[in-house]
Amino acid sequence: MDIVVENVSDLTRKITITLPQETVQKKLDKAYNKLNKDVKIKGFRRGKVPKTVLEKNYKDQVQAEVGEKLVQESYFDAIEKEGIEPVVHPEIVEHNFSAEGAFSYVAMVDIRPEINLKEYKGLEIEKPVTSVSDVEVERELFQLQKAQAPIQTAEEGHEIALDDIAVVDFQGFHEGEAMPQVQNENYSVDVGSNKLGEDFEKKLLGLKKDDKTLYEVDFPADYPNPLIRGKKIEFKVDVKDVKVRLKPELDDEFAKDVDEKFATLEDLKNDIRSKIQQEKEATLQGDLDDRIMLKLIELNDFEVPERLVKYEIQEMLKQAEENLKRSGLTFESAGINLEELAMSNRDVAEKRVKGDFLLKKIAEVEEIKLADEDIDRGYKRIADEYRMTVDQVKGYFKRREEILPFMNELLNEKILQFLRDAANMIEVEEVKEEQSEETVEK
Repeated sequence: MDIVVENVSDLTRKITITLPQETVQKKLDKAYNKLNKDVKIKGFRRGKVPKTVLEKNYKDQVQAEVGEKLVQESYFDAIEKEGIEPVVHPEIVEHNFSAEGAFSYVAMVDIRPEINLKEYKGLEIEKPVTSVSDVEVERELFQLQKAQAPIQTAEEGHEIALDDIAVVDFQGFHEGEAMPQVQNENYSVDVGSNKLGEDFEKKLLGLKKDDKTLYEVDFPADYPNPLIRGKKIEFKVDVKDVKVRLKPELDDEFAKDVDEKFATLEDLKNDIRSKIQQEKEATLQGDLDDRIMLKLIELNDFEVPERLVKYEIQEMLKQAEENLKRSGLTFESAGINLEELAMSNRDVAEKRVKGDFLLKKIAEVEEIKLADEDIDRGYKRIADEYRMTVDQVKGYFKRREEILPFMNELLNEKILQFLRDAANMIEVEEVKEEQSEETVEK
């Protein structure tokens, strides 16, 4: 095997690999012998077809199959021999069988960038001081009150109010055209939940059973449903029924109905406050990790392999496609331009790639490695989250393609914990969300 390596750039190697005629001919002979046993050609008995006839009819097919096998069998040996460590699958180009019987191909290989770590310990990171307001507790208490409330059909003439359930038929129109995927029949709208958009639900207020109406809604550019985001949609709405909630009094008996462990309403409120605090702290940890990563990239910038960025973009597009499928949509039906979506994700993809390289470099410098207890803790966390046994979780992570991403995630978490511990956290006041009078009044 002859190997020639050229430096196309700091991060890309062009590797030309040539396999000798004797190696190639053995593979071709074996392929033709197998083909001879399987193929049926008029005028010849099975297994007795002359090689010249086989070559005339199947040369391209055989060379394609043999070429693929030769690449698979030689590529890893070649990069190991040259001491090259690729960071993504190679691009195989210019493969051909020469007249002399040799086979050659070119592998475009991206390698790990050289990273000269500058600053990564003692990073100054702003850390909001979390607290739970009375309004937040009341809001959660109100949701529990709604969940506990019996639902019954409203009296004749009842006007739809917040927290009522309106059963409607609706059809959406855009620029005069009916939208097949923006329509439903006997759809229950929890008025005030904003699941169909705040403006859509507000326009239902005051309507009664059997009312029919037509109104427009301007959906913001960041609305979750890609079919209607950033568009003005006209809705034809038919109110089929209205249901009301009979909310229980917020007292000690209500607390006991929620869970027997609560003796008083104050006990329930304290439990709610504790859970909100835990959720905020979990969210804060993710936010701190994001801030650390952005700071790391800002202080330790470097180039990353283009093919690796493209691979990350493709993974992000796959995830977006899966999310759309769950809503019964495709990129085409949602009116999403794939090229534009890829471009909009490029910056995030590049930061992810840079971040992973930086974390692995820090792990190398600081000798951070996964221990058995780290892995066991990871298994237990998944088991608790999905209500499985640890053995069931381990059973899932048997294959290499499943265990490697899991191990990588655990290692990154350990590195980030090291960086959090080493950071200079500057406590700042938490930015409080604005509370509407409606929310407080509830």
